[in-house]
Amino acid sequence: MLSEIIVGLGGILISLINVYIWVIIIAALLSFVNPDPYNPIVQFLYRITNPAYALVRRYIPTNFNGLDLAPLVIIIALQVVIVILSSLLRHL
Repeated sequence: MLSEIIVGLGGILISLINVYIWVIIIAALLSFVNPDPYNPIVQFLYRITNPAYALVRRYIPTNFNGLDLAPLVIIIALQVVIVILSSLLRHL
């Protein structure tokens, strides 16, 4: 019973991480087209992603010839978290 609840919550967490990965991808693609900064959707995406970018930029230099690699670092880290979490949930 308890393991089923934990597996269910883990599945929800994995889904939320996947949604956040897509948000990061969308925000990164938007940064190439220079959208209107006053657009509420753009503000929402930047508000959600900038704290994670700042955390990565604090510890790792992610600017490579004008290209910010922080989204890539975050996506790779989140994918590692998903793999580890999936492995742990399979063994319950």
